[in-house]
Amino acid sequence: QVQLAESGGGLVQAGGSLRLSCAASGRTYSINAMKWFRQAPGKEREFVASITRSGSTPVYADSVKGRFTISRDDAKNTVTLQMNSLKPEDTAVYYCNVRTFGANNYWGQGTQVTVAS
Repeated sequence: QVQLAESGGGLVQAGGSLRLSCAASGRTYSINAMKWFRQAPGKEREFVASITRSGSTPVYADSVKGRFTISRDDAKNTVTLQMNSLKPEDTAVYYCNVRTFGANNYWGQGTQVTVAS
């Protein structure tokens, strides 16, 4: 089992920045990919960004490319999402997700990000 705890959400004005963090605990040695998803009211959960343990090039949704940066610290078992130039359409609950080498998925509880226009 892997447990995830997100932090860093909040209210910000359009054009501002926020930094989300997710700390993993439990069987962290089994983690391969670490990802962020988001879900806006009335919409389906959507992929935001991912990064693998191998350090390969991170992958981003087109809607956040050039504005968001995902990074991970395997020594601390954390993944971070730096969000710059935020837009009102970035308003959503952001979820941390990890996928293990055994293809199991784990989710955090989510953290609210609200961008005011």
